[in-house]
Amino acid sequence: MTKKLTKHGNSLALVIDRPILDLLKIDPDTPLDISTDGVQLIVKPAKVSRRQKFEDAQAQAHSRYAGAFRRLAE
Repeated sequence: MTKKLTKHGNSLALVIDRPILDLLKIDPDTPLDISTDGVQLIVKPAKVSRRQKFEDAQAQAHSRYAGAFRRLAE
């Protein structure tokens, strides 16, 4: 598949087709790891650290059960 870059403000953007996004399970919130070996550009979903997963789960629990946590603390 050959693609061309498109102008996006003062930058250039690469549009990735939906089937590829679905295959790699990439959505607008997926952090991407972008690197190069000097010849090719490599774009892949970033691995989320165990610490980040824990912090995300903790934040979700606090937002969901804030009232219950407050009552338990009293």
